[in-house]
Amino acid sequence: MQPDSEVQTSNAIVKAVRVPESKRMNTLPRYFGRRLMTGEALVYHSLQSVCDGYSGGFWDFFELSNGGVYMTPRLNEPLRIQCDGNGFDGEMSCDAAGIVACLMAFNALAWQTREAQFGELFYQLRDFAAQHVEAPSIFAAID
Repeated sequence: MQPDSEVQTSNAIVKAVRVPESKRMNTLPRYFGRRLMTGEALVYHSLQSVCDGYSGGFWDFFELSNGGVYMTPRLNEPLRIQCDGNGFDGEMSCDAAGIVACLMAFNALAWQTREAQFGELFYQLRDFAAQHVEAPSIFAAID
């Protein structure tokens, strides 16, 4: 399990708080709305597309104090991420890999649906990722 965390961006601290088990069922519908099935599947597929070692599992949800959200696979070891499109090849924590998968999925949803909420989710998560301890790897993977 990843600990709750916080990062500072533009003089504002963005906090990430794990969604408790009792509130999980309502979390993704609140952020994905009618695109729930597509959005959730895109996150999982995004990780599978860049991580040969990922084959499914339980994910934790994190809500951001700036209104964003992200998901991370609950695994004990780092994941090797390889992005054919930009040549990134590196290992990162499950937290960082989840951020990468969500950024990829939010971007895809924004382009596919042209719905502003997915662009907002992308930028809210990007602001959080900007000062994540693994920010260089996260941004290299999504570049």
